[in-house]
Amino acid sequence: MLYTVRSGDTLFSLARHFGIPLRDLLAANPQIDDPDQIFPGQTILIPSAPKPGSPSQYVVRPGDTMARIAHRLGINLVSLLAANPPVENPNFILPGQLINIPANPLAQYVPQPVDTLFLIAHKFGVSVQDLISANPQVLTHPLPGQVLVIPRPPGPNRIVSVAAEYGYQDLRADITTLLATYPFLSQQVIGYSVLGRPIPAVKLGQGPHQVCYCASFHANEWIMTPVLMRFVEDYARAYRRLVPLHNANVRDLFQSTTIWVVPMVNPDGVELVQQGITPGHPYFEAVIAMNAGSRNFDTWKANIRGVDLNDQFPANWAAEKARGRPEPAPRDHSGPRPLSEPEAVALAELTRRQDFQLVIAFHTQGEVIFWGYRDLAPPESEEIAARMAARSGYTAVRNAGSDAGYKDWFIQEWRRPGFTVEGGRGINPLPITHFPKIYADVLPVMLCAAQP
Repeated sequence: MLYTVRSGDTLFSLARHFGIPLRDLLAANPQIDDPDQIFPGQTILIPSAPKPGSPSQYVVRPGDTMARIAHRLGINLVSLLAANPPVENPNFILPGQLINIPANPLAQYVPQPVDTLFLIAHKFGVSVQDLISANPQVLTHPLPGQVLVIPRPPGPNRIVSVAAEYGYQDLRADITTLLATYPFLSQQVIGYSVLGRPIPAVKLGQGPHQVCYCASFHANEWIMTPVLMRFVEDYARAYRRLVPLHNANVRDLFQSTTIWVVPMVNPDGVELVQQGITPGHPYFEAVIAMNAGSRNFDTWKANIRGVDLNDQFPANWAAEKARGRPEPAPRDHSGPRPLSEPEAVALAELTRRQDFQLVIAFHTQGEVIFWGYRDLAPPESEEIAARMAARSGYTAVRNAGSDAGYKDWFIQEWRRPGFTVEGGRGINPLPITHFPKIYADVLPVMLCAAQP
């Protein structure tokens, strides 16, 4: 049925009202690019409540892959592929194509000749015993061609699912669900990207001590966005359940500290790295030229105009400009002037408005915590960095030897603690398999920095 949106409606409230899963409502309305922005008078499709065991359907959008659909709708990729046998290449599906969304929460897997029960259990993150219990027909070894049922991994159901690339649409959908699930969270759009994408900030807590955590200044460092989003979810869950988070008393922290999380400073750049660019895009020719004709954007750090957003702040900007690239480029171009880019302006205005006591810019890679800037950092910065290093296993380093970064500007203007945390090790973009370790290392850093 068609429904006309009324004042106060959200996708979450409509899904609950009509008794349908939120993912089915999203699947039925692929025209909704921003799940937390629907408007009175807008017409949306309300799908019928699915019958037990029957699949719903999803209309493929430009840029979709099977992995992206599974992540967006919060279902298992193996189960999604099993429900769509005509799909031969999961990375090549066409806009307008109908994809079956399985109602069965269990995934199926066809063993390969080299598989053992241990290898299959390890692959899907379940115990061997649970795998055997779900497949009583398997006596000792799985047989090639035999269909196994893969039970859900143990642990809490996650809103922020990190099984594949985490992009801007994933971010917006997860923020929508988090706000509906945890009403004590709030969101503010702090500005817009070059291409007009809203840049969201999520607010945790209500205390006078205000801090800011931000990520994905650099497009190919997008893995830090789900790190920050998982932190938001775990913090909110711990607060609601009155339980500690990594030995931190979240209830007390909520009252003493307000944490502002800006998970993706550079949404246009992240999309470019993850999805590429096609003719017809307003920056197609310029981007291809900047990238030396290549369609591979793994080394791209800049925004869509070829400006490095972490070289944009008025902290000895001219010195950084002289060291970098003179023209727009995939990295290291500081722009025509400080704060020329709307993404940098949005973060700068939030910082001025909220009067933060501490900020952290999250990047990759190196497992390093930079805490100084040209001898301007206050004495407590070194002490805080030492505590964060001790809890994370990262190395605390005074200066990065660069200028014009966000934490550089913050330290220069306010003489308060500012940090750049380089998560993980490897070559950017770090693979999503690095997420669990990065999050485990960085979680205590965020909790430590939030203490007033």
